[in-house]
Amino acid sequence: MNYLVVGAGNASRPVARLLNYLGHDVVVTDLKDISEFKIEFQRSLIEMEKEGVILDMANKDPSVDGFDAVYMPPTLPETAPIAKKVKDSDLKVLTNEEFSKTVNDLIPVDIIGITGTMGKTTTTFITTSLFKQAGYKVWSCSSLVNNLVSEAIIDGIVKGKAQNCDIAIFELPHGTIGLLDRLDIKIGLLTNIAEDHLSEFGGSLEKYQQRKLVLQAMSETFIANNSCRDIIESVRDDAIFYALDEDVDFKGTAGDKSLTIKSKDVEFTTPFNMMSYFFENSVAASAVALTYGVDQKDIIDALTVFKGLPAHMEDVGDYNGRKVILDSAFLYDGMKITLDYFKDESVVLFLDHFDTLSVRDKAEVGELVSNYDIKVVIASGFNEVTQEVEMDAAQEILNAITNPDIKKVAVENIEIAACETFKYSKPGDIILHMGPLIAYDRLTTVEKIMKGLEEGSKKYE
Repeated sequence: MNYLVVGAGNASRPVARLLNYLGHDVVVTDLKDISEFKIEFQRSLIEMEKEGVILDMANKDPSVDGFDAVYMPPTLPETAPIAKKVKDSDLKVLTNEEFSKTVNDLIPVDIIGITGTMGKTTTTFITTSLFKQAGYKVWSCSSLVNNLVSEAIIDGIVKGKAQNCDIAIFELPHGTIGLLDRLDIKIGLLTNIAEDHLSEFGGSLEKYQQRKLVLQAMSETFIANNSCRDIIESVRDDAIFYALDEDVDFKGTAGDKSLTIKSKDVEFTTPFNMMSYFFENSVAASAVALTYGVDQKDIIDALTVFKGLPAHMEDVGDYNGRKVILDSAFLYDGMKITLDYFKDESVVLFLDHFDTLSVRDKAEVGELVSNYDIKVVIASGFNEVTQEVEMDAAQEILNAITNPDIKKVAVENIEIAACETFKYSKPGDIILHMGPLIAYDRLTTVEKIMKGLEEGSKKYE
């Protein structure tokens, strides 16, 4: 069939690529020129073009003539000229539901799906580690590798990963759930739901919750954090719950370099050398593995050697006597856990732009930081999405810090922020990064931070 895919955005790209892989003739049309897209999206479009997709970019008035079917992303306004042309035509319209069913049919193994506001990347990574230790050949897709997981899933199908694995473990952000809402999930896991991304749901927490709860409808077995019990029990009476130090189906207890996991069928203690939120996420991953049938010995062996994952409480080394920790926490609860962990240390904190992907309450960040005896807070004003310096955003965080003992500094970008940490720190201090940029674009952000750290360690030696 001849398909017209409207737009080259986050929903349209994976649709176009899979349609092309399945042997259809595909044209992607967009109002913007390819040069107006972010670099990583440009790379994706160029790869698709090499595979046979025709790119019709910078076309303000695309035609629907000669096409048999069309895909239009959910974000396309009904008033858009192309939407009106499609409505007036007899073209078959490919829906997200139909596309999702096609994707599902191309995955021949059990799927474990993991969602939540916080911890889904970490939990996906740990779950993958447990299954690999048990001998499974795992196809794992998460934002740790590709911020747009739907593209990672389609990439895996195109490159044969779906056919060469024993099990699929997918992180499922709300955007991916919206596109792939007809997957058959063997075990679904919900880590938590907090207020975030609400600008994408008209400011409605309820709509955001409903998107996350699509996973339970897709799942044969559903496991959730006990904090979500109220909203889960209203739609599902067979859910399994996990938590730290609560009377639930899978209870975790953190010890000194150990983690105990207890259910009605099993209880064991494993050596565990990680910190902070890794404890609860490890309980979640263990609940999934045990429910699926993984032996507890494999879980113990995997957690014993677990070293964490990039940019999540990651120790990137010693610089001039300062230990540097990179953390991608950016929501209130996640930041609080991280700051609590370092509350007895001398900390210089540097923050990136908190409006990455979604406008957030920056004053709340400043108010939270005020509760800790932090030496200095350095805030970056560079918005990676708009590629603009927005010093007001950095200043909004700093203005909300009321602790008079905290020195406040605003800088133009995250590289400068990393560099300046050495100006305000001394040997023995912890240099701590927090913010959403690493979750948004880990490779680029870490590269900038590391460059700034190298410059600062030499400049202020």
